[in-house]
Amino acid sequence: MNPKCRSLGTILLIIFFAAGASVCLVTMLALAFPGSLLESIWQLKPEARVQFLEIGRGASIAVMAVVGVACGSAAIGLGRDAEWGRRLAIGILSANLVGDSVNALLRHDPKTLIGLPIGGLMIWYLVKKKVSAEK
Repeated sequence: MNPKCRSLGTILLIIFFAAGASVCLVTMLALAFPGSLLESIWQLKPEARVQFLEIGRGASIAVMAVVGVACGSAAIGLGRDAEWGRRLAIGILSANLVGDSVNALLRHDPKTLIGLPIGGLMIWYLVKKKVSAEK
């Protein structure tokens, strides 16, 4: 697909998934090198560091690597207007919706519910994009 023909929604989703991959990389580096310049990242969400360390540094880095590769791949796939990229993006967003719902219920964290309508709208856009492409 010609980049000039890409919709604003697709461009924003590419940026979203690329940012997700970048955040995963920074998080992995902060976990791998405690006390480094990246230590300040934990000021954004101090409980995240504790939660990562509870499951173990190595496991946390592995999980972040998987999520980062998935997000980066979705960004690339969407950028290439590939069907696999659209499906991967929908899968990632769907998994995130499940995770937000579980966090709201089990951890009694209603703040995670803000992700439900946002993720739902992104999925709706990606599904709608497929339907309109088939017409």
